[in-house]
Amino acid sequence: MSTEYVATIGLEVHAQLKTKSKMFCGCKVEYGAEPNTHTCPTCLGLPGALPVMNGEALRLTARAGLMLGCNIPEVCKFDRKNYYYPDMPKNYQISQYDQPLCLGGGVPLHDTAYPKDAQKSIATPGKVIRLTRIHLEEDVAKSFHLESTSGIDFNRAGTPLMEIVSEADIASPEEAFAYLTALRQILVYGEISDADMEKGQMRCDVNVSVRPVGQKEYGTKIELKNLNTVSGVRRALAFEIERQIELVSKGVKLDQETRRWDDDRGETTLMRIKESAHDYRYFPDPDLLPVRTAKILEAAKDGMPELPQAKRERFVTQYEVSPYDAAVLADDKALADYFEEAAKGSTKPKSVANWIINDLLSALSAASLDLSECPIKASYIGELTTLIEGGTISGRQGKEVFAEMMTSAKAPAVIVEEKGLKQVSDTGALETFCDEVITANPNSVADYKSGKEAALNFLKGQVMKLSKGKANPAVVGEILAKKLA
Repeated sequence: MSTEYVATIGLEVHAQLKTKSKMFCGCKVEYGAEPNTHTCPTCLGLPGALPVMNGEALRLTARAGLMLGCNIPEVCKFDRKNYYYPDMPKNYQISQYDQPLCLGGGVPLHDTAYPKDAQKSIATPGKVIRLTRIHLEEDVAKSFHLESTSGIDFNRAGTPLMEIVSEADIASPEEAFAYLTALRQILVYGEISDADMEKGQMRCDVNVSVRPVGQKEYGTKIELKNLNTVSGVRRALAFEIERQIELVSKGVKLDQETRRWDDDRGETTLMRIKESAHDYRYFPDPDLLPVRTAKILEAAKDGMPELPQAKRERFVTQYEVSPYDAAVLADDKALADYFEEAAKGSTKPKSVANWIINDLLSALSAASLDLSECPIKASYIGELTTLIEGGTISGRQGKEVFAEMMTSAKAPAVIVEEKGLKQVSDTGALETFCDEVITANPNSVADYKSGKEAALNFLKGQVMKLSKGKANPAVVGEILAKKLA
Protein backbone atom coordinates (compact mmCIF):
# COMPACT_ATOMS: atom_id res chain seq x y z
CA MET A 1 0.00 0.00 0.00
CA SER A 2 1.24 3.49 -0.84
CA THR A 3 2.73 5.34 2.13
CA GLU A 4 1.03 8.52 0.88
CA TYR A 5 -2.44 7.18 1.71
CA VAL A 6 -4.17 5.82 4.80
CA ALA A 7 -6.77 3.03 4.70
CA THR A 8 -9.71 3.00 7.11
CA ILE A 9 -11.54 -0.30 7.54
CA GLY A 10 -14.60 -1.38 9.50
CA LEU A 11 -16.07 -4.87 9.55
CA GLU A 12 -19.60 -6.16 9.99
CA VAL A 13 -19.43 -9.81 10.99
CA HIS A 14 -22.51 -12.02 10.92
CA ALA A 15 -22.20 -15.11 13.11
CA GLN A 16 -24.86 -17.81 13.36
CA LEU A 17 -25.56 -18.74 16.94
CA LYS A 18 -25.15 -22.30 18.20
CA THR A 19 -28.83 -22.94 18.94
CA LYS A 20 -30.98 -25.98 18.22
CA SER A 21 -33.89 -23.97 16.85
CA LYS A 22 -34.46 -20.79 14.87
CA MET A 23 -34.78 -17.27 16.24
CA PHE A 24 -38.56 -16.87 16.18
CA CYS A 25 -39.93 -20.39 15.60
CA GLY A 26 -39.26 -23.98 16.63
CA CYS A 27 -37.74 -25.17 13.34
CA LYS A 28 -34.50 -27.10 13.64
CA VAL A 29 -31.16 -25.45 12.82
CA GLU A 30 -29.11 -28.00 10.88
CA TYR A 31 -26.32 -27.43 8.38
CA GLY A 32 -26.45 -29.64 5.29
CA ALA A 33 -30.08 -30.78 5.63
CA GLU A 34 -32.16 -31.41 2.51
CA PRO A 35 -33.34 -28.05 1.11
CA ASN A 36 -36.58 -26.66 2.49
CA THR A 37 -37.10 -29.43 5.06
CA HIS A 38 -36.84 -27.20 8.18
CA THR A 39 -39.53 -24.62 7.56
CA CYS A 40 -42.85 -23.53 9.04
CA PRO A 41 -45.41 -20.73 8.52
CA THR A 42 -43.37 -18.37 10.75
CA CYS A 43 -39.99 -18.63 8.99
CA LEU A 44 -41.74 -18.71 5.61
CA GLY A 45 -43.52 -15.45 6.45
CA LEU A 46 -47.03 -16.81 5.91
CA PRO A 47 -50.03 -14.66 6.97
CA GLY A 48 -51.10 -14.96 10.60
CA ALA A 49 -47.87 -16.59 11.85
CA LEU A 50 -46.41 -14.81 14.87
CA PRO A 51 -42.79 -14.81 16.13
CA VAL A 52 -41.70 -16.07 19.57
CA MET A 53 -38.21 -15.16 20.79
CA ASN A 54 -35.51 -17.79 21.26
CA GLY A 55 -34.24 -17.28 24.82
CA GLU A 56 -31.03 -19.25 24.18
CA ALA A 57 -30.14 -16.89 21.32
CA LEU A 58 -30.53 -13.92 23.65
CA ARG A 59 -28.34 -15.62 26.28
CA LEU A 60 -25.58 -16.50 23.78
CA THR A 61 -25.53 -12.98 22.38
CA ALA A 62 -25.26 -11.56 25.90
CA ARG A 63 -22.40 -14.01 26.60
CA ALA A 64 -20.62 -12.79 23.47
CA GLY A 65 -21.06 -9.24 24.75
CA LEU A 66 -19.57 -10.15 28.13
CA MET A 67 -16.58 -11.93 26.58
CA LEU A 68 -15.93 -8.91 24.35
CA GLY A 69 -16.31 -6.36 27.13
CA CYS A 70 -19.59 -4.88 25.89
CA ASN A 71 -22.16 -2.96 27.90
CA ILE A 72 -25.52 -4.73 28.16
CA PRO A 73 -28.35 -2.14 28.40
CA GLU A 74 -31.28 -2.77 30.73
CA VAL A 75 -33.70 -2.96 27.79
CA CYS A 76 -33.34 -3.98 24.15
CA LYS A 77 -35.95 -4.27 21.44
CA PHE A 78 -36.51 -5.73 17.98
CA ASP A 79 -37.31 -3.79 14.82
CA ARG A 80 -38.43 -4.50 11.29
CA LYS A 81 -35.85 -3.82 8.61
CA ASN A 82 -37.90 -3.48 5.43
CA TYR A 83 -36.53 -4.57 2.09
CA TYR A 84 -37.41 -7.00 -0.65
CA TYR A 85 -35.20 -9.80 -1.83
CA PRO A 86 -36.37 -13.30 -2.77
CA ASP A 87 -34.44 -14.74 0.19
CA MET A 88 -36.49 -12.67 2.70
CA PRO A 89 -40.03 -14.14 2.51
CA LYS A 90 -41.74 -11.54 4.77
CA ASN A 91 -40.26 -8.60 2.78
CA TYR A 92 -38.71 -7.52 6.07
CA GLN A 93 -36.11 -8.87 8.47
CA ILE A 94 -36.55 -8.84 12.24
CA SER A 95 -33.43 -7.12 13.54
CA GLN A 96 -32.34 -4.55 16.15
CA TYR A 97 -31.81 -0.91 15.27
CA ASP A 98 -31.56 1.75 17.97
CA GLN A 99 -31.68 -0.49 21.07
CA PRO A 100 -29.38 -3.47 20.46
CA LEU A 101 -28.47 -6.07 23.05
CA CYS A 102 -24.76 -5.13 23.29
CA LEU A 103 -22.93 -1.81 23.03
CA GLY A 104 -19.20 -1.02 22.89
CA GLY A 105 -16.52 -3.56 23.73
CA GLY A 106 -13.48 -4.58 21.73
CA VAL A 107 -11.45 -7.39 20.16
CA PRO A 108 -7.75 -7.59 21.25
CA LEU A 109 -5.36 -8.62 18.48
CA HIS A 110 -2.57 -11.00 19.50
CA ASP A 111 0.51 -11.82 17.45
CA THR A 112 -0.49 -15.30 16.25
CA ALA A 113 -3.85 -13.99 15.01
CA TYR A 114 -2.01 -12.23 12.19
CA PRO A 115 -1.06 -14.05 8.96
CA LYS A 116 2.20 -15.96 9.45
CA ASP A 117 4.00 -13.83 6.89
CA ALA A 118 3.05 -10.68 8.80
CA GLN A 119 3.77 -11.75 12.39
CA LYS A 120 7.29 -10.27 12.39
CA SER A 121 6.18 -6.85 11.13
CA ILE A 122 3.07 -6.00 13.19
CA ALA A 123 2.48 -2.26 12.96
CA THR A 124 0.69 -1.87 16.32
CA PRO A 125 1.34 -4.80 18.72
CA GLY A 126 -1.40 -5.35 21.30
CA LYS A 127 -3.95 -3.30 19.37
CA VAL A 128 -7.62 -3.54 20.40
CA ILE A 129 -10.28 -3.03 17.73
CA ARG A 130 -13.24 -1.25 19.30
CA LEU A 131 -16.78 -2.50 18.72
CA THR A 132 -19.76 -0.28 18.04
CA ARG A 133 -22.45 -2.83 18.88
CA ILE A 134 -23.66 -6.40 18.65
CA HIS A 135 -27.26 -6.85 17.63
CA LEU A 136 -29.38 -9.94 17.19
CA GLU A 137 -31.45 -10.72 14.10
CA GLU A 138 -32.74 -13.55 11.94
CA ASP A 139 -30.77 -14.89 9.00
CA VAL A 140 -32.13 -14.91 5.46
CA ALA A 141 -32.62 -17.90 3.17
CA LYS A 142 -29.87 -19.13 0.87
CA SER A 143 -30.13 -18.44 -2.86
CA PHE A 144 -28.70 -20.72 -5.54
CA HIS A 145 -28.05 -19.33 -9.02
CA LEU A 146 -27.85 -22.03 -11.67
CA GLU A 147 -27.17 -21.67 -15.39
CA SER A 148 -30.68 -20.65 -16.39
CA THR A 149 -32.68 -20.72 -13.14
CA SER A 150 -32.43 -19.78 -9.46
CA GLY A 151 -33.57 -21.60 -6.35
CA ILE A 152 -33.97 -20.78 -2.67
CA ASP A 153 -33.40 -22.97 0.38
CA PHE A 154 -35.42 -21.59 3.30
CA ASN A 155 -33.77 -23.87 5.87
CA ARG A 156 -31.45 -21.01 6.85
CA ALA A 157 -34.21 -18.38 6.97
CA GLY A 158 -34.81 -17.43 10.60
CA THR A 159 -31.55 -18.86 12.01
CA PRO A 160 -30.37 -16.71 14.97
CA LEU A 161 -27.68 -14.35 13.74
CA MET A 162 -25.43 -11.89 15.58
CA GLU A 163 -24.15 -8.88 13.72
CA ILE A 164 -20.90 -7.66 15.28
CA VAL A 165 -20.07 -4.16 14.07
CA SER A 166 -16.57 -2.77 14.56
CA GLU A 167 -15.46 0.82 14.70
CA ALA A 168 -13.32 1.99 11.77
CA ASP A 169 -10.14 1.11 13.70
CA ILE A 170 -8.64 -1.39 11.28
CA ALA A 171 -5.78 0.04 9.23
CA SER A 172 -4.63 -2.80 6.95
CA PRO A 173 -5.67 -6.12 5.37
CA GLU A 174 -3.40 -7.86 7.91
CA GLU A 175 -5.21 -6.26 10.86
CA ALA A 176 -8.55 -7.31 9.34
CA PHE A 177 -7.23 -10.89 9.14
CA ALA A 178 -6.12 -10.74 12.79
CA TYR A 179 -9.44 -9.23 13.90
CA LEU A 180 -11.49 -12.00 12.27
CA THR A 181 -9.16 -14.71 13.59
CA ALA A 182 -9.22 -13.37 17.17
CA LEU A 183 -13.00 -12.81 17.08
CA ARG A 184 -13.64 -16.32 15.79
CA GLN A 185 -11.48 -17.80 18.57
CA ILE A 186 -13.56 -15.99 21.22
CA LEU A 187 -16.88 -17.10 19.69
CA VAL A 188 -15.70 -20.72 19.56
CA TYR A 189 -14.30 -20.60 23.11
CA GLY A 190 -17.65 -19.36 24.40
CA GLU A 191 -19.54 -22.05 22.44
CA ILE A 192 -21.49 -19.14 20.99
CA SER A 193 -20.97 -20.10 17.35
CA ASP A 194 -19.00 -22.68 15.37
CA ALA A 195 -18.09 -19.67 13.19
CA ASP A 196 -17.14 -21.82 10.19
CA MET A 197 -16.93 -19.42 7.25
CA GLU A 198 -16.92 -22.25 4.72
CA LYS A 199 -20.34 -23.34 6.04
CA GLY A 200 -21.65 -19.78 6.08
CA GLN A 201 -21.81 -19.76 9.89
CA MET A 202 -19.66 -16.64 9.93
CA ARG A 203 -19.85 -14.08 7.15
CA CYS A 204 -18.26 -10.71 6.74
CA ASP A 205 -19.04 -7.40 5.04
CA VAL A 206 -16.20 -4.92 4.78
CA ASN A 207 -16.34 -1.12 4.65
CA VAL A 208 -13.14 0.49 3.39
CA SER A 209 -12.01 3.95 2.36
CA VAL A 210 -8.70 5.66 1.64
CA ARG A 211 -7.50 9.22 2.18
CA PRO A 212 -4.20 11.07 1.82
CA VAL A 213 -1.92 11.08 4.87
CA GLY A 214 -2.73 14.14 6.99
CA GLN A 215 -6.34 14.46 5.82
CA LYS A 216 -8.73 14.18 8.78
CA GLU A 217 -11.91 13.65 6.80
CA TYR A 218 -12.54 10.03 5.82
CA GLY A 219 -12.63 9.05 2.18
CA THR A 220 -15.73 7.65 0.45
CA LYS A 221 -16.81 4.37 2.06
CA ILE A 222 -17.04 1.34 -0.22
CA GLU A 223 -18.69 -1.89 0.97
CA LEU A 224 -17.37 -5.30 -0.10
CA LYS A 225 -19.59 -8.39 -0.24
CA ASN A 226 -19.17 -12.12 -0.98
CA LEU A 227 -16.28 -12.64 1.45
CA ASN A 228 -16.33 -16.21 2.74
CA THR A 229 -12.80 -16.83 4.05
CA VAL A 230 -10.50 -14.89 6.34
CA SER A 231 -7.72 -14.99 3.74
CA GLY A 232 -10.26 -13.87 1.12
CA VAL A 233 -11.00 -10.77 3.20
CA ARG A 234 -7.29 -9.98 3.25
CA ARG A 235 -6.95 -10.41 -0.53
CA ALA A 236 -10.09 -8.39 -1.25
CA LEU A 237 -8.94 -5.51 0.91
CA ALA A 238 -5.46 -5.49 -0.63
CA PHE A 239 -7.00 -5.21 -4.11
CA GLU A 240 -9.67 -2.67 -3.19
CA ILE A 241 -7.30 -0.36 -1.32
CA GLU A 242 -4.95 -0.23 -4.30
CA ARG A 243 -7.91 0.32 -6.67
CA GLN A 244 -9.19 3.25 -4.61
CA ILE A 245 -5.71 4.79 -4.24
CA GLU A 246 -5.17 4.63 -7.99
CA LEU A 247 -8.49 6.41 -8.68
CA VAL A 248 -8.18 9.01 -5.91
CA SER A 249 -4.61 9.85 -6.92
CA LYS A 250 -5.96 10.68 -10.40
CA GLY A 251 -8.59 13.02 -8.95
CA VAL A 252 -11.53 10.66 -9.55
CA LYS A 253 -14.45 11.18 -7.12
CA LEU A 254 -15.63 7.87 -5.68
CA ASP A 255 -19.33 7.06 -5.11
CA GLN A 256 -20.55 5.19 -2.04
CA GLU A 257 -21.30 1.75 -3.42
CA THR A 258 -21.39 -1.97 -2.76
CA ARG A 259 -18.92 -4.13 -4.63
CA ARG A 260 -18.62 -7.88 -5.03
CA TRP A 261 -15.35 -9.73 -4.48
CA ASP A 262 -14.51 -12.28 -7.16
CA ASP A 263 -11.88 -14.51 -5.56
CA ASP A 264 -11.15 -16.42 -8.78
CA ARG A 265 -10.41 -13.25 -10.73
CA GLY A 266 -8.91 -11.45 -7.72
CA GLU A 267 -10.91 -8.27 -8.19
CA THR A 268 -14.01 -6.37 -7.02
CA THR A 269 -16.92 -5.47 -9.29
CA LEU A 270 -19.86 -3.08 -8.82
CA MET A 271 -23.07 -4.57 -7.40
CA ARG A 272 -25.19 -1.54 -6.52
CA ILE A 273 -25.20 1.96 -5.11
CA LYS A 274 -25.23 1.59 -1.32
CA GLU A 275 -28.50 2.02 0.57
CA SER A 276 -28.68 4.23 3.67
CA ALA A 277 -30.35 3.26 6.94
CA HIS A 278 -33.45 5.30 6.11
CA ASP A 279 -33.96 3.22 2.96
CA TYR A 280 -34.79 0.27 5.24
CA ARG A 281 -37.61 2.20 7.00
CA TYR A 282 -36.89 0.70 10.43
CA PHE A 283 -39.72 0.66 12.97
CA PRO A 284 -40.33 -1.36 16.20
CA ASP A 285 -41.71 -4.82 15.52
CA PRO A 286 -45.32 -4.70 16.76
CA ASP A 287 -45.37 -8.45 17.45
CA LEU A 288 -42.42 -8.42 19.86
CA LEU A 289 -42.25 -6.63 23.20
CA PRO A 290 -39.05 -4.91 24.43
CA VAL A 291 -36.80 -7.23 26.45
CA ARG A 292 -35.53 -6.58 29.97
CA THR A 293 -32.03 -8.04 30.04
CA ALA A 294 -31.29 -8.55 33.76
CA LYS A 295 -32.18 -12.27 33.88
CA ILE A 296 -30.60 -12.90 30.48
CA LEU A 297 -27.38 -11.32 31.71
CA GLU A 298 -27.30 -13.50 34.82
CA ALA A 299 -27.84 -16.62 32.71
CA ALA A 300 -25.07 -15.53 30.33
CA LYS A 301 -22.60 -15.14 33.22
CA ASP A 302 -23.22 -18.70 34.39
CA GLY A 303 -20.38 -20.94 33.21
CA MET A 304 -18.44 -18.17 31.48
CA PRO A 305 -15.39 -19.79 29.82
CA GLU A 306 -11.77 -18.79 30.07
CA LEU A 307 -10.85 -16.30 27.34
CA PRO A 308 -8.08 -17.23 24.86
CA GLN A 309 -5.80 -14.47 26.17
CA ALA A 310 -6.18 -15.67 29.75
CA LYS A 311 -5.48 -19.25 28.65
CA ARG A 312 -2.30 -18.21 26.85
CA GLU A 313 -1.04 -16.44 29.98
CA ARG A 314 -1.96 -19.40 32.20
CA PHE A 315 -0.15 -21.88 29.95
CA VAL A 316 3.05 -19.83 30.29
CA THR A 317 2.90 -19.75 34.10
CA GLN A 318 1.34 -23.14 34.83
CA TYR A 319 3.11 -25.30 32.26
CA GLU A 320 6.27 -23.19 31.72
CA VAL A 321 5.91 -23.21 27.95
CA SER A 322 7.12 -20.30 25.82
CA PRO A 323 4.69 -17.49 24.96
CA TYR A 324 4.80 -18.62 21.32
CA ASP A 325 3.98 -22.25 22.19
CA ALA A 326 1.20 -21.06 24.51
CA ALA A 327 -0.26 -18.99 21.68
CA VAL A 328 -0.16 -21.88 19.20
CA LEU A 329 -1.84 -24.23 21.70
CA ALA A 330 -4.46 -21.77 22.92
CA ASP A 331 -5.42 -20.40 19.50
CA ASP A 332 -7.48 -23.54 18.92
CA LYS A 333 -9.74 -24.51 21.82
CA ALA A 334 -9.75 -28.19 20.85
CA LEU A 335 -5.95 -28.21 20.70
CA ALA A 336 -5.72 -26.42 24.05
CA ASP A 337 -7.99 -29.05 25.63
CA TYR A 338 -5.93 -31.84 24.03
CA PHE A 339 -2.70 -30.37 25.43
CA GLU A 340 -4.08 -30.02 28.95
CA GLU A 341 -5.28 -33.62 28.90
CA ALA A 342 -1.87 -34.78 27.63
CA ALA A 343 0.01 -32.72 30.23
CA LYS A 344 -1.89 -34.14 33.22
CA GLY A 345 0.65 -35.56 35.66
CA SER A 346 3.58 -34.83 33.34
CA THR A 347 6.78 -33.65 35.04
CA LYS A 348 7.82 -31.84 31.85
CA PRO A 349 4.75 -30.33 30.16
CA LYS A 350 7.13 -28.38 27.90
CA SER A 351 8.09 -31.71 26.31
CA VAL A 352 4.41 -32.52 25.85
CA ALA A 353 3.91 -29.17 24.11
CA ASN A 354 6.89 -29.83 21.83
CA TRP A 355 5.58 -33.24 20.75
CA ILE A 356 2.13 -31.80 20.01
CA ILE A 357 3.34 -28.72 18.13
CA ASN A 358 6.29 -30.25 16.27
CA ASP A 359 5.22 -33.85 15.70
CA LEU A 360 1.48 -34.29 16.13
CA LEU A 361 0.36 -31.25 14.13
CA SER A 362 2.80 -32.11 11.33
CA ALA A 363 1.61 -35.72 11.23
CA LEU A 364 -2.05 -34.69 11.15
CA SER A 365 -1.36 -32.23 8.36
CA ALA A 366 0.51 -34.83 6.33
CA ALA A 367 -2.39 -37.27 6.76
CA SER A 368 -4.99 -34.54 6.00
CA LEU A 369 -6.64 -35.21 9.36
CA ASP A 370 -8.37 -32.83 11.73
CA LEU A 371 -7.58 -33.00 15.45
CA SER A 372 -11.02 -34.55 16.02
CA GLU A 373 -9.87 -37.44 13.78
CA CYS A 374 -6.54 -37.88 15.56
CA PRO A 375 -5.84 -41.60 16.24
CA ILE A 376 -3.64 -40.80 19.26
CA LYS A 377 -5.34 -40.23 22.62
CA ALA A 378 -4.13 -37.11 24.39
CA SER A 379 -3.02 -39.16 27.40
CA TYR A 380 -0.75 -41.24 25.13
CA ILE A 381 1.37 -38.17 24.32
CA GLY A 382 1.90 -37.65 28.05
CA GLU A 383 2.81 -41.34 28.46
CA LEU A 384 5.28 -41.13 25.58
CA THR A 385 7.14 -38.17 27.08
CA THR A 386 7.24 -39.95 30.46
CA LEU A 387 8.84 -43.02 28.83
CA ILE A 388 11.50 -40.83 27.23
CA GLU A 389 12.15 -38.65 30.28
CA GLY A 390 12.37 -41.75 32.48
CA GLY A 391 14.96 -43.35 30.22
CA THR A 392 12.77 -46.30 29.21
CA ILE A 393 13.25 -45.39 25.55
CA SER A 394 15.48 -42.88 23.78
CA GLY A 395 14.30 -39.82 21.90
CA ARG A 396 15.02 -41.58 18.61
CA GLN A 397 12.99 -44.57 19.71
CA GLY A 398 10.26 -42.16 20.76
CA LYS A 399 9.97 -41.04 17.13
CA GLU A 400 9.53 -44.67 16.10
CA VAL A 401 6.89 -45.23 18.78
CA PHE A 402 5.05 -42.05 17.78
CA ALA A 403 4.89 -43.14 14.13
CA GLU A 404 3.42 -46.48 15.22
CA MET A 405 0.90 -44.70 17.45
CA MET A 406 -0.33 -42.70 14.43
CA THR A 407 -0.80 -45.93 12.51
CA SER A 408 -2.14 -48.32 15.15
CA ALA A 409 -3.58 -45.95 17.80
CA LYS A 410 -1.98 -48.22 20.43
CA ALA A 411 -0.63 -46.99 23.76
CA PRO A 412 3.11 -46.22 23.72
CA ALA A 413 3.91 -48.75 26.47
CA VAL A 414 2.22 -51.49 24.43
CA ILE A 415 4.24 -50.57 21.32
CA VAL A 416 7.50 -50.51 23.29
CA GLU A 417 6.75 -53.99 24.65
CA GLU A 418 5.65 -55.44 21.29
CA LYS A 419 8.66 -54.08 19.42
CA GLY A 420 11.16 -54.79 22.20
CA LEU A 421 12.27 -51.18 22.25
CA LYS A 422 12.86 -50.90 25.97
CA GLN A 423 16.13 -49.09 26.52
CA VAL A 424 18.94 -50.95 28.30
CA SER A 425 20.00 -48.99 31.37
CA ASP A 426 21.43 -51.90 33.36
CA THR A 427 25.02 -50.83 34.09
CA GLY A 428 26.31 -54.40 34.13
CA ALA A 429 25.12 -55.13 30.59
CA LEU A 430 26.24 -51.71 29.34
CA GLU A 431 29.72 -52.09 30.86
CA THR A 432 30.12 -55.31 28.89
CA PHE A 433 29.22 -53.48 25.66
CA CYS A 434 31.61 -50.65 26.53
CA ASP A 435 34.50 -53.03 27.26
CA GLU A 436 34.03 -54.72 23.88
CA VAL A 437 34.00 -51.38 22.03
CA ILE A 438 37.08 -50.09 23.90
CA THR A 439 39.00 -53.26 23.04
CA ALA A 440 37.92 -53.14 19.37
CA ASN A 441 38.80 -49.46 18.82
CA PRO A 442 42.25 -48.67 20.32
CA ASN A 443 42.88 -45.74 17.94
CA SER A 444 39.68 -43.95 19.02
CA VAL A 445 40.56 -44.60 22.64
CA ALA A 446 43.97 -43.03 22.07
CA ASP A 447 42.39 -40.05 20.30
CA TYR A 448 40.05 -39.44 23.23
CA LYS A 449 42.86 -39.67 25.77
CA SER A 450 44.83 -37.13 23.73
CA GLY A 451 41.99 -34.62 24.07
CA LYS A 452 39.78 -35.31 21.04
CA GLU A 453 36.27 -35.20 22.55
CA ALA A 454 34.66 -36.28 19.28
CA ALA A 455 36.21 -39.72 19.72
CA LEU A 456 33.94 -40.36 22.69
CA ASN A 457 30.88 -39.83 20.49
CA PHE A 458 32.25 -42.36 18.01
CA LEU A 459 32.73 -44.91 20.76
CA LYS A 460 29.26 -44.18 22.10
CA GLY A 461 27.86 -44.77 18.62
CA GLN A 462 29.61 -48.14 18.45
CA VAL A 463 28.03 -49.15 21.75
CA MET A 464 24.60 -48.12 20.44
CA LYS A 465 25.19 -50.21 17.32
CA LEU A 466 26.31 -53.19 19.38
CA SER A 467 23.19 -52.92 21.56
CA LYS A 468 20.98 -52.55 18.46
CA GLY A 469 19.96 -49.08 19.57
CA LYS A 470 18.65 -50.16 22.96
CA ALA A 471 21.44 -48.80 25.16
CA ASN A 472 20.70 -45.67 27.17
CA PRO A 473 23.05 -43.13 25.54
CA ALA A 474 23.36 -41.00 28.68
CA VAL A 475 24.43 -43.98 30.80
CA VAL A 476 26.78 -45.21 28.04
CA GLY A 477 28.51 -41.82 27.98
CA GLU A 478 29.04 -41.89 31.71
CA ILE A 479 30.49 -45.44 31.68
CA LEU A 480 32.85 -44.73 28.79
CA ALA A 481 34.10 -41.50 30.32
CA LYS A 482 34.76 -43.28 33.63
CA LYS A 483 36.55 -46.22 31.99
CA LEU A 484 38.74 -43.96 29.84
CA ALA A 485 39.58 -41.45 32.56
